[in-house]
Amino acid sequence: MEYKSTDELNHEIVAATDFVDYITNNKDNLITTSLSDHLNMLLSQKGLKVVDVIRGSLLGRAYVYQIFAEDKNPSRDKLIALAFGLHLSEEETQKMLKLSGNRELYARDERDALILFAIHRKKNIMETNELLLDHGFNVLDTTKE
Repeated sequence: MEYKSTDELNHEIVAATDFVDYITNNKDNLITTSLSDHLNMLLSQKGLKVVDVIRGSLLGRAYVYQIFAEDKNPSRDKLIALAFGLHLSEEETQKMLKLSGNRELYARDERDALILFAIHRKKNIMETNELLLDHGFNVLDTTKE
């Protein structure tokens, strides 16, 4: 199955005369998964354990478990830190950010561009934070809550 782009879906919304038809015709293109379900699916897909994600994200143990259980609504920075812990690609990171209701990484934003650069080069979170510091940006917020 080929998924429609957001632009294609927007065009269909504008052209739609009936919302129910739009939903019926695009059911496979709509987001229906919770962030928690998505994170747990990624964990399984990648053959990781939550403890691996904790180590790779620099986030607190209890906090990460709460995110996976949908007891916490993490900030954008904490989700990006999770992306490093999960070893996500750019596409996987963007989807996770979208699912959470956060802004995707944007190549026109210098800090985001540096994070994208790090993701593409498979840098870990420590290396990414070092790059952020070297270029005068705030490191990814991994403070415990």
